[in-house]
Amino acid sequence: MRRRRRPQKERSRKHTMTRCFAVACCALVSHLALAHDACPSRGDLSPLYCDEDRDLIADAPKDKAKWRNPASLMLSYSPQEDTAAYEKLWAPYVTHMSQCLGRSTRFLQVFSSAAAIEALRSGRIQFSLLATGDTPFAVNVGGAVPFAGIGDANTLLGYHVVVLVKHESNFKKLAELKGKRVAHTTPSSNSGNMAPRALFPAEGLTPDKDYKVIYSGKHDNSIMGVLNGDYDAAAVADDVLDRMLSRGLVKTGSFRVIYKSKSFPAGSMVHAHDLDETLSARLKSCTFSYAFSADLRTAFQGSDRFVPMNYQRDFESVRNVAQNSGAASLRPGFDGGNGKKRESGK
Repeated sequence: MRRRRRPQKERSRKHTMTRCFAVACCALVSHLALAHDACPSRGDLSPLYCDEDRDLIADAPKDKAKWRNPASLMLSYSPQEDTAAYEKLWAPYVTHMSQCLGRSTRFLQVFSSAAAIEALRSGRIQFSLLATGDTPFAVNVGGAVPFAGIGDANTLLGYHVVVLVKHESNFKKLAELKGKRVAHTTPSSNSGNMAPRALFPAEGLTPDKDYKVIYSGKHDNSIMGVLNGDYDAAAVADDVLDRMLSRGLVKTGSFRVIYKSKSFPAGSMVHAHDLDETLSARLKSCTFSYAFSADLRTAFQGSDRFVPMNYQRDFESVRNVAQNSGAASLRPGFDGGNGKKRESGK
């Protein structure tokens, strides 16, 4: 059946509407592009954030209506060891923050760093303890603002990347691990993956070339795996090993260290970039006023407080390692919410 041809006037009206719609779409795209380009500096940050002062962290929204000021607060962390033990360890700090801030503060237990960072970005949590390797990732895609680190009156606490082998093994240097079973922890881990990838080649051992990387999931898994013979060696953070030794989970003399790196900052305390400025100032003040419990002092090599941190300065070595290792922590696919990248990033 022959299709009836529309009148010329109707066709013209339809074409006019189509052109108007196209023009409107172009205008909308141009508006979004201009809004996107309105940020003069972003660096490695997600397009969600801007860094006009070029301190490498997200600025607070200029529109104060976008600032968050919840009646109750949530704290989280980068899971590194036994989650229940870690929550118990920080319980006195959570209590202190509730009392100091005058509003309910609770601890959100998570089982991956990606979950902690997404909770920060979405506003489910307001502040978090982060592992070293997770910090740049959280800054760039989660809007995290590092403001404190663990330390004492004189300095920030640091840790070293160490490679452990069983005490009775014959390994004495990294180059002897070619073709052996070497454990890394997770892709985002500074000491457990990114630093080994950046630093080991100079010692005659290249990950994924001289040995196949085996991810254990956590530092304590790597340590116990060496002890149980699952791995010939493992790259871990020495402060995690120290905590396991102090808790009696492993015995002194069970391992030998055949490699030790320079010092890296032992994680960070961050808050969300979009907190109400009065709340964020109060959160910092209360954090710096907290005196560590005896258990925390024991766990963190005598450190007794949080001390101010400058992310641009104090995490320069960590960012360099991430870049030199080829890791995608500075521009990860986590943007847009489709990432499943990070577990524990000590």
